Amino acid sequence: MSIVLVGVGFAAMLALMFLSIPVAIAIVVVGALGGYLMFGMPMVEIMGGVVWASLNSPSMLAIPLFMLLGELLLRSGIADRMFETLAVWFDRLPGGLLHTNIATCTLFSATSGSSVATAATVGSIALPALHERKYPVKPSLGTLAAGGTLGILIPPSINLLVYGSLANTAVGQLFAAGVLPGLLLASLFSLYVIVVHRNANPVTQNERVPLREKLKSLIHLIPAVVIFVVVMGSIYGGLATPTESAALGVVIALGFVYFSGKLDWELFVNCSLHAAKTTGMVVLVLACALLLNVTISMLGVTQAVTNWIVSFELERLTLLFILICFYIVLGAFLDAMSMLVLTVPIALPMVTAVGVDPIWFGIFIVVMCEIALITPPVGMNLFVVEGVRVDNGSFSDVISGTLPFVAIMIGVAIMFVVFPEFVMWLPNMVAN
Repeated sequence: MSIVLVGVGFAAMLALMFLSIPVAIAIVVVGALGGYLMFGMPMVEIMGGVVWASLNSPSMLAIPLFMLLGELLLRSGIADRMFETLAVWFDRLPGGLLHTNIATCTLFSATSGSSVATAATVGSIALPALHERKYPVKPSLGTLAAGGTLGILIPPSINLLVYGSLANTAVGQLFAAGVLPGLLLASLFSLYVIVVHRNANPVTQNERVPLREKLKSLIHLIPAVVIFVVVMGSIYGGLATPTESAALGVVIALGFVYFSGKLDWELFVNCSLHAAKTTGMVVLVLACALLLNVTISMLGVTQAVTNWIVSFELERLTLLFILICFYIVLGAFLDAMSMLVLTVPIALPMVTAVGVDPIWFGIFIVVMCEIALITPPVGMNLFVVEGVRVDNGSFSDVISGTLPFVAIMIGVAIMFVVFPEFVMWLPNMVAN
């Protein structure tokens, strides 16, 4: 298999996406059509069987269940009360409600699994309060867009589920590996706010809330904490698979919504429809990626690319630094999910050939996907936050506000390359 032919196929997919062709169609045109041209109808028949066998799996049910879990928390008002509670606790820190943005995104990420949902939910709640208190626009938007990216890193994460399916790695270990990096990023975001935006609130702060009232407000954080503990604890305790733990999370969320008095048929149908739409998009792209994987496997693309990389005799650090640059450029033009499904089948064999752990690489590529979410011109979270802002300002405000966080995330990615033990400590402990 010629490496030139591999490059042509990859470039063709990128060209189709840049022409605004839907991602799924671009992958099918190159993957399925390319396989048909090379091997004829028998290849197409094989593809159907592979896609059916991969999608007709209990593990795939985790995707719609986690989507439904996030929708229930969003549309029942639980997320609103989370923000109000955290605002009481963080309002007097240097940077004020900017910390609340990051903290709420972190907590909501631990239940939603989606960056777009996290940014949209917290943004719609936080921006009116920030505007009312006259917080500067750029850091307000930046903390929301950057904090929202944690939704695909902190478990449960839809992108880690998809990566686990593509890379055939244990989802439980991927979830464990995402915990510390997610908390590190959230901490560094808050540290940046303390250093640079410590005087972000130019108006007099609210009267001090009595400690008793603060402690009483913590009851509104219970749903998110309980769901996270049950979902993750059932996986690592060996009591449930990721799919079963997702079902447990949905049942518990329904219980909290019921006791809050918000559960009715209209809410449940609305949440189910939104979860189904998002799941359909994810599964369609995943199915097309599986078609591409069949063609890649039959043509020996992974072996050709691996041999080509090995011929350069690159060290692990050199290859990974090249991949960081590659993903930063690619992320400026592709959305996170497309970048994930498009590159994993080719990049994973390359990095494993130089001794990179597939679990570590899953976290690495998701961090690069996070950067793509806030990198102009097509960063999804940039458009989400711009769409929910209340002052109708310039889109350049969002870009300017997120650039410092892009630099922080690139620095964290480099740290993970140099110190991979940080990422692997928790999954190794769980595995042992």
